Amino acid sequence: MKLHELSPAEGSTPKKKRIGRGPGSGKGKTAGRGIKGQKSRSGVAINGYEGGQMPLYMRLPKRGFNKPNRKSWAVVNLGILQKFIEAGKIDAKKPITEDVLLESGLVRRKLDGVRVLAKGDFGSKVELSVSGASKSAVEAVEKAGGSLTVTSAKATEAAAE
Repeated sequence: MKLHELSPAEGSTPKKKRIGRGPGSGKGKTAGRGIKGQKSRSGVAINGYEGGQMPLYMRLPKRGFNKPNRKSWAVVNLGILQKFIEAGKIDAKKPITEDVLLESGLVRRKLDGVRVLAKGDFGSKVELSVSGASKSAVEAVEKAGGSLTVTSAKATEAAAE
């Protein structure tokens, strides 16, 4: 059997009905849209319209609040950082900054800064400096014999300029 000999089973793929192709087709002239009115015309989308009744999305209560100036962090877990050090992508002997994490590919983009979390096992003696860290992450790095300094985001922006 060759590729060009393959075909779907008989009757499994019915032919598409060609709309608006004459009276003999069964869907000619108005193409199944009826006569006149908004729905018979092209370019009409009436999603969410309930015939003048208050739409469902407006009847439901609004909840919560979205903070307009919320910070979004690039998150780094200590377990993944350890894997990158073991793989040789990050040199543990040199100080590890946000730029080093970016170059190694551990962080795709900095966003408002890099935040270190304590998920996973960590046992390397490193000197880390990032925008944010959880208390347990700081304890885990210090327990391994390293140091984790949290720099403010404003200070790093000023240094970049």
